[in-house]
Amino acid sequence: MDDALITVTGTMRTDRPERFAKQLLSHWSHRGEVLEEDGALVQRWETGQVISLRATEDALEVEVSVVEGDDSARFAQVVKEHLERFGQRDELDLVWHV
Repeated sequence: MDDALITVTGTMRTDRPERFAKQLLSHWSHRGEVLEEDGALVQRWETGQVISLRATEDALEVEVSVVEGDDSARFAQVVKEHLERFGQRDELDLVWHV
């Protein structure tokens, strides 16, 4: 794809980052194939959005990208809402880096 991407990154503290990464990508499995790239799970949607999830010892590092001209804040909010809903019992909070 030749279009420039706008990327937003964030961190969600959790002791089960792999679980939430797999749950989110499984939920959206119909959107695009999931590949492992450089230690992260990456899903490229047919509509141009990209989600990259990297599990660390105590957090899930989240990176979402949209094609320039799309609403990156809106897509980031959708990802945040889904992850926090999946981790509701753990009171998870995805914090976007500014």
